[in-house]
Amino acid sequence: MNATVLATRLLTERPRPRGIAGWPHAHWLAVGTVCLGAFLGQLDASVIALVFPALGRHFDASFAAVEWVALAYLLVLVALLAPIGWLSDLVGRKTMYIGGFAVFGLSSLGAGFAGGLWALVGCRAVQAVGAAMMQANSVALVARGVPEHAMRRALGIQASAQGLGLALGPSLGGLLVEHASWRWVFWVNVPIALFGILAGWFLLPRTRVAGAPAAVPGPRPASSAGRETGYNSGRAESRGTGTRRTGTREAARFDLPGLLLLTGATTSLLLALSTASGLPLPGWAVAALLLASAVLSLALVRQERRAARPILAPGLVNTPGVRSGLVVALIGYLLLFCPLVLGPVLLTGAGVSTAHAGLVITLLPAAFAFAATVGGGLLPRGWSDVTRCRCGALLAAGGLLLFALLPASDAAALPLLIAGYGLGLLLPANNALVMRAIPAQCSAVGGGMVNMARSLGTALGMALSVLGVHLAGAEDGGRTVLFVLAAVAAAAALLTRPARGARS
Repeated sequence: MNATVLATRLLTERPRPRGIAGWPHAHWLAVGTVCLGAFLGQLDASVIALVFPALGRHFDASFAAVEWVALAYLLVLVALLAPIGWLSDLVGRKTMYIGGFAVFGLSSLGAGFAGGLWALVGCRAVQAVGAAMMQANSVALVARGVPEHAMRRALGIQASAQGLGLALGPSLGGLLVEHASWRWVFWVNVPIALFGILAGWFLLPRTRVAGAPAAVPGPRPASSAGRETGYNSGRAESRGTGTRRTGTREAARFDLPGLLLLTGATTSLLLALSTASGLPLPGWAVAALLLASAVLSLALVRQERRAARPILAPGLVNTPGVRSGLVVALIGYLLLFCPLVLGPVLLTGAGVSTAHAGLVITLLPAAFAFAATVGGGLLPRGWSDVTRCRCGALLAAGGLLLFALLPASDAAALPLLIAGYGLGLLLPANNALVMRAIPAQCSAVGGGMVNMARSLGTALGMALSVLGVHLAGAEDGGRTVLFVLAAVAAAAALLTRPARGARS
């Protein structure tokens, strides 16, 4: 079998078994498969914070150096979400999603065997490739695969899967580090990835039919009758009118300069924060990196305005309700991940064991998961998504403020519950607002931008936490960052705007 035939077979999407495809509620099985990827990605993201001290001792490395085990993952994720969202429209979202599980599982296996810190950082970068293959498709698969009236519920279920992964991460990480080894934090991903490959193969519908021209982000004709291109058999993945272009022509127009500028700008910013946090680079490097980040960001804006197929799609960003929604998404995940990094530092500094600290920190994402699924039902039924966003942001602000004021002990439990519940109201409602404001044919790119904002917020949350601890010490620096986070959460309530011209 030659390479061309093998590649064709690997990229050919198989339909679901007839019994599954014909079931009226089959789309919920596919949503469950998407949730498995969301769970795995967030489990891996939240478990890392509990491993930092163990990695520092094992590799005899500083906090700022160990931080790059997380930041390398996030940087690659941010850089690849938009282009992989674009590429998924060419080769098929099901193919890309299943491949993401495979890459993630293999790189997790390698990370557990890493013999040096920078080898581990490299494995984490490869992990991010797999995570990007899953995350770039997750929101689009959910948003396009369920009825309009069920979209908020489906996105809430997906957010709850993320919250469950976040919730289990700290407690699982604390137990594994204290009773086994930091290596098991990565090995635990392997069986989940294997299950995800099987679930994706049998439960996800085809998103591209063999022999059809490669689709690209943009208007497309509806699929022919009986073709399985959505969660419901025979339902078109996208609707509209327009023309198809081949993958070769579109690949030639891919915005490689934009991708490089985006990667350079984000890497420079995070390197500057890490240098200020104790990474052994010359003192002038912070100013130079900040300047480079600013220059590259300006160049990125200029490039995206003139690119034929921009990775950041300025037209979508300028759609009413989208820009503010992306900023709120970034803020939401910054608010979620800063306490996950700061919490163990504050609690262990007060004499709490690593395993116990992990259990306490678990309350934040656990409350997030509860609010994202059923907790919103406690609110008045007539509340709009905008009202839910504002209420959630204010609750998060109050919880973070309490966390900063109360002693660093088990008294942190109540503030974490309040903040987590608020974020669980804020983020699913905000994502629904953004996706409703984005045209249906641009859902993959739009979903990629939502995930990019989330990843940037996560990276900034980790970097700012380490910076605060380095500049002012664990106790004072951690509390100062929490005060700042409370103010940022209040600002998110003011930024939330209703989307004009959203899809009906």
